[in-house]
Amino acid sequence: MTEHTAATDADDDDTEAVRRQADTAESSRANRSWWDRNADEYQDEHGGFLGDARFTWCPEGLDEADARLLGDPADLRGRRVLEIGAGAAQCSRWLAARGARPVALDLSHRQLQHALRIDQHLGLVPVPLVQADATVLPFADGAFDLACSAYGAVPFAADTARLMREVHRVLRPGGRWVFSVTHPVRWAFPDEPGPEGLTAVSSYFDRTPYVEEDEHGRAVYVEHHRTLGDRVRELTAAGFRLLDLVEPEWPPGLTQEWGGWSPLRGRHLPGTAIFVCARD
Repeated sequence: MTEHTAATDADDDDTEAVRRQADTAESSRANRSWWDRNADEYQDEHGGFLGDARFTWCPEGLDEADARLLGDPADLRGRRVLEIGAGAAQCSRWLAARGARPVALDLSHRQLQHALRIDQHLGLVPVPLVQADATVLPFADGAFDLACSAYGAVPFAADTARLMREVHRVLRPGGRWVFSVTHPVRWAFPDEPGPEGLTAVSSYFDRTPYVEEDEHGRAVYVEHHRTLGDRVRELTAAGFRLLDLVEPEWPPGLTQEWGGWSPLRGRHLPGTAIFVCARD
């Protein structure tokens, strides 16, 4: 999972949070640089929760081992799986341990260096790593049986309709595409874990990107909002069938906060949306 924030204030004294348009080139450039600069801090802060070889879909702690959104774990052996926005490839490592043949793709070189670090620390054969933009996947048509993304790539791409078409292209017919993102309804609320995060302050229908700018007005971080309906239309236009939309509830006993995710907010608002799709 590599999502930083959504519709909140910038957390860097040298940046300012605004809502403005940001195209594909600006978004890709800003987010690649942001994750290269912040990958160390991110892995230090969240690595314990993510584990080295755990496949968790969201801050609510829903694990693939229990959810089986990609199918029966026993059926993963030999399956070619593309993890998009893989970060340090924790999910790919979990898949490899079950006999799958994963490839971990991320925009950030530094995040992929952390993947190599973990493989070396564990003494594992490294997961194949690819640095690339998710809207221009460097793979042949039908190269994969499954594709997945746990809070990676999708919110950071300006042209997610193109991203969905690219995933469709590299999947074989019948292949499954499963991805998690911040639940779109959260964009109407401040990204705060306390009571202030329970009052809507903006329109759910405002698709204007969230941008953090430096003192020269250059974007240093960008996220893009789509409504639930937008996501469904993008998927169906790309040739996918929506099999399920999972909205994990906050589990009893989980007290750890993750940015704006908290037990308080989790009792009242969905924090994550997981789209389970199949390629026609």
